[in-house]
Amino acid sequence: MDKILIKGGIPLKGEVHISGAKNAAVAIIPAALLVEGKCTIENVPDISDVDSILAMIRSLGARVEKPDINTVVIDAENVSGCTAQPELAAKMRASYYLMGALIGRMGEAHVPPPGGCNFGTRPIDQHLKSFECLGCMIDTDDTFVNINADDLSGGNVYFDVVSVGATINAILAATLAPGKTILENCAKEPHVVDLANFLNSMGANIKGAGTDIIKIVGVSSLRGGTYSIIPDQIEAGTYMAAAAATRGDVIIKNIIPKHLESITAKFEEMGVTIEEYDEAVRVKADDKPLKSIRVKTLPYPGFPTDLQPPMVVLLATVSGTSVVTEGVWDSRFQYISELEKMDINVDVKGTVATIKGGTPLKGASVSATDLRAGASMVIAALCAEGTTEIDCLRHIDRGYEHIVDKLIAIGAQVERIND
Repeated sequence: MDKILIKGGIPLKGEVHISGAKNAAVAIIPAALLVEGKCTIENVPDISDVDSILAMIRSLGARVEKPDINTVVIDAENVSGCTAQPELAAKMRASYYLMGALIGRMGEAHVPPPGGCNFGTRPIDQHLKSFECLGCMIDTDDTFVNINADDLSGGNVYFDVVSVGATINAILAATLAPGKTILENCAKEPHVVDLANFLNSMGANIKGAGTDIIKIVGVSSLRGGTYSIIPDQIEAGTYMAAAAATRGDVIIKNIIPKHLESITAKFEEMGVTIEEYDEAVRVKADDKPLKSIRVKTLPYPGFPTDLQPPMVVLLATVSGTSVVTEGVWDSRFQYISELEKMDINVDVKGTVATIKGGTPLKGASVSATDLRAGASMVIAALCAEGTTEIDCLRHIDRGYEHIVDKLIAIGAQVERIND
């Protein structure tokens, strides 16, 4: 089992390059199943979630090549399968995007319920509702969600709650569906827009991505082409939190500043100095005390739920009482019990965490309980007195490309070992 050893107490300084967006990549790769001809996808992050989704489309008959670690060439001409492998689907939540892609490509889909991070119930009822609105018949058993799309056609879908996954799956299913589809109460996240941009570059007719209403006119086919994935908003925010928590001075490159506006606003409210450039941001926290604040996670353009765990750790380094309210996933504070081993002082009641900051964190042995919780433990270790050992790295590997190398490059004392 691999572990990370981190010696804390060192301010991070230097430059870090942000990789392609995980959440965009795991949607765009299944979308390539809808394309006739080769798709070349650039700026793909070198992470295990990408490896898993590539393995899944290979198992369906797609041909996949990797000219380099961040470029993927997909030829889906010979795809013939419509059943996803359960052992692969169990590794990641985004496996459910194969439902929408296979509906459009094959007219049917048999996909297991999604795996991925375990921090409470995350139903897929809005996904299935959208498929039914497009004419699909759905049956579930103990192993698979079985979808028949013989009568697939455009339709109207109103999402009862804002759901990124359901919005993306509905876009995938509607792209090749005859007629016009209108999706209302859609998620606006950057990776929803990136998926729509990818499909449009291949010949789709999708308008309104990034707004409440998305309109799709089904096309008969998509052509091949080349597309570059947007930078990872969440990875950027994680390194921003690490720089501020260690009272460092870090330039974070290859970002889209607009995607970080809600994050930047909260950092500035705390007293962190933020300097924005065209494709970079400088985070400087080594010159003045930071202030405690209140944060609530919300769908985009609000503060991202995926940055809630790193934000909790950052606020634990600030004197005073801060409050973080989770507005997206009710059970996302399960990781706090691991951080308590490092003497963090957080009281959780329901969806509200009260952080009493300013007490030094202590190195300890902890386990990454999910992807973003694992990132928070890395940040806590960078701040803590002594050495911290983090195991269950498979969670961190799902979403952070070469995290050890990137941290070393900005001055961290970190080592990955095989125990």
